[in-house]
Amino acid sequence: MNHELSLLLASAFSLGFIHTLLGPDHYVPFVVLSKALKWSQRKTLWITFFSGIGHVGSSVLIGIAGVLLGYGVNHLQQVESGRGEVVAWLLMAFGLAYIVFGFLRFFKPRLHTHLPRFIQPKSIRHLHHITDENMDEVQVKAFNITPWILFLIFVFGPCEVLIPLLIYPASQIHITGMFLVAAVFGLSTISTMLIVVYLGYRGSTKLNLGHHEKYFHLIAGFIILFLGVGMKFWGW
Repeated sequence: MNHELSLLLASAFSLGFIHTLLGPDHYVPFVVLSKALKWSQRKTLWITFFSGIGHVGSSVLIGIAGVLLGYGVNHLQQVESGRGEVVAWLLMAFGLAYIVFGFLRFFKPRLHTHLPRFIQPKSIRHLHHITDENMDEVQVKAFNITPWILFLIFVFGPCEVLIPLLIYPASQIHITGMFLVAAVFGLSTISTMLIVVYLGYRGSTKLNLGHHEKYFHLIAGFIILFLGVGMKFWGW
């Protein structure tokens, strides 16, 4: 192994760690959603693991395919930048949807008690039909679909440093080096995601919100929305 490739491998490991740690979107959604939906530690880490594979794998495939097809690094960066725009909007949309879910879960069943039925707006009178059983069904659906939404968002999420700083330079050495660099970067990124999510999960289990815990769906939605806004407008 030549000296240049050794440096790239060391850079791949350190950049995987740093870019993950500095990007709260890599781990915060898993922590807040595990708290809101009461996922087990095992389930939370498995969801994080597969989302990490989708996150790194999509950028690796784009980078390697682009290099083999002869695309320049600037073109590949434009592709990754476009994916970054998409994932920011997806996070914002998911955050908003989760805020609505939190509102439905905890506020709608109570709204009808504040006004006599004959003067309630039609939209509020409709809320009488939302029973605890209906809301439990909504909760189950959210529990089942949320991991897939997270996976999809992370598949669209680019690893901005991977192609220009690692895959493209490694491809100038040899093809094997390109795959090695991608593998080390992926291992570092996913391992860091798992470690930080694990620590966040353990910390969240010690967080006792008391009767305020019923509002954590709303809190989770606002946090995810904030992450999307940060990616879109503040370059997170």
